[in-house]
Amino acid sequence: MDLSIVSGDTTLEAARIRFSILRKIGITGRASMAIELSDGLRAIIESGVRQRHPDYDDKMIRLATLRIAIGEELFNQSYPDIEVKG
Repeated sequence: MDLSIVSGDTTLEAARIRFSILRKIGITGRASMAIELSDGLRAIIESGVRQRHPDYDDKMIRLATLRIAIGEELFNQSYPDIEVKG
């Protein structure tokens, strides 16, 4: 095991258990976990946008969430004619 990828606050035994579990669930399981985390983060961002902008409709919520996720510069390049705040 490459110890450089283990956090300083994680014991070696805990890291071994974690890596063992990740190996057991395989690449499909790890991909599913990543997608779940991504979906969860997007839901949290959306919730924040809804709280800050109760006047936004669903389309504006999606656009504001996207702007936060991809950053202002890329959002403005992709949607130059849309004004939306996160």
